Amino acid sequence: MQIAGCSAIVTGGGSGLGAATATRLAGLGCRVTVLDRDAARAADVAGRIDGFAVVADVADAAACAAAVDAATARHGAARILVNCAGIGTAGRIVGRDGAMPLDAFERVIRVNLIGTFNLLRLAAAAMSTLAADAGGERGVIINTASIAAYDGQIGQAAYAASKGGIVGLTLPAARELARFGVRVLTIAPGLFRTPLVETLPAETQAGLAASIPFPARLGEPAEFAALVVSCVENPFLNGETIRLDGALRMAPR
Repeated sequence: MQIAGCSAIVTGGGSGLGAATATRLAGLGCRVTVLDRDAARAADVAGRIDGFAVVADVADAAACAAAVDAATARHGAARILVNCAGIGTAGRIVGRDGAMPLDAFERVIRVNLIGTFNLLRLAAAAMSTLAADAGGERGVIINTASIAAYDGQIGQAAYAASKGGIVGLTLPAARELARFGVRVLTIAPGLFRTPLVETLPAETQAGLAASIPFPARLGEPAEFAALVVSCVENPFLNGETIRLDGALRMAPR
């Protein structure tokens, strides 16, 4: 799909991977809606890329329906959706205080997995009504999982389960939406230089980088954004989860 002239929605677009993706798409001539629950961050990124900021919790059905409607009114229906919103709360199944609180597990699943599906269903419905391009394509949906979906570490039960759910969603969604000419892909990033990682001590960041076979450094958000562009532009990529991790395979802890 040609990016220039399209409309896109990027969730979690106020920082990290989402901000880099929104910036890259806008630089290629895309009209970008930055969706984030942090109004200030969304407005900042949107202001820098001449985009449109909307505020919503991705797991809130009504708020996201309103956000998609607002984005459509501003830029036209999106042909590109990139789901980057997510949280990474850690916690052991059985810790010092006993069993993990169920609401802690539920919150991660709700934001990461249900939030991803929420935007996927809304965007796909809108894409299905658009005119197809010369190749029969109407849209591309790119979700964000994690290598934790495959290599979940101790303390990552909720996070790994949420990201594993996104991986499991990819193929059936791609198969179902194929009749509309809508492709569905997932990127599973490894260790990236995000605002969360940058809060860690420098020694910890260096240790994380040293665990990556090659290149032995943290991934850059711009590299994630570059893969998003490749996914959009290559029409034969569909129903696949792509690891972006420098060959990293995480240890149990």
